[in-house]
Amino acid sequence: MTDFQDKFKEFSDAFERSLAEYLASVSFKPQVLDESFRYSLLVGGKRVRPVLMFAGAQMLGGKISDVVSLAIALEMIHTYSLIHDDLPAMDNDDFRRGQPSSHKKFGEGQAILAGDALLNRAFEICLGEGKKGRTYLNAAMLIAKNAGAEGMIAGQAADLYFQGNTEANEKDYEFIARNKTAKMFMSAVAVPAYVYGADENIVSLLLEYGKNLGYLFQITDDMLDVSGEFEKLGKTIGKDEQEHKISAVNIYGMEKCKEKADYYCDLCLKLLGQLPYECSFLEEFTRFVRAREK
Repeated sequence: MTDFQDKFKEFSDAFERSLAEYLASVSFKPQVLDESFRYSLLVGGKRVRPVLMFAGAQMLGGKISDVVSLAIALEMIHTYSLIHDDLPAMDNDDFRRGQPSSHKKFGEGQAILAGDALLNRAFEICLGEGKKGRTYLNAAMLIAKNAGAEGMIAGQAADLYFQGNTEANEKDYEFIARNKTAKMFMSAVAVPAYVYGADENIVSLLLEYGKNLGYLFQITDDMLDVSGEFEKLGKTIGKDEQEHKISAVNIYGMEKCKEKADYYCDLCLKLLGQLPYECSFLEEFTRFVRAREK
């Protein structure tokens, strides 16, 4: 394994331990709610958002423990979004991370409620962290805003609205990518800066990095929907075309997607170069997103 892979695994393993500790402290009734709440959280995943948050905390001279609860909250929000995204009324996908989607395992109603429970528990965690002081409250507010009607939900609403719309254009796609994907990356990379009360310029650079990393992630995701493999991705291939969804590939074409991905990768690296910190892990993370196959 490379140094980057070792560090990624270190962060990912630390998150898994913390999540397991948190889940051991809670239980819900009826049992089906408890099971569905845990199922999608624990079914796997790359944990890229918690890894980014942990990396940011260490880069700024802090500790993982300073942001671990907010990382759990962010991953719960991400997981809720995947559960709802897979529903027949939305993306209609039977698989997630190589396993049956929540609604295929528990039924649509229970899947909706599992997502609701994850979102509400995430906000409970954020409110609890906000009691630590103004900087934590600001970080919690960033997470909430970027997940809501000015962020991820807006992106999903636009994604559904433009489904099957042959008039959709580059501006429409960028709105979806910015809100549905990039806003969550912005939260992941900027939360530590908010927690530590970092200089406004540092916060601005990290938010800009997170936004462009999110664009890069979404474009590579759209490319993989065309060229990827189920065994690696763990979800159905070709869903964008089947569902007539707006994607980078049908807006730009595959070759221009590759150019766009290279552009956003280079832009992210330039933004990191403006930070007065040791950023080698985030630099490698950016290259990892560009080259990923899953």
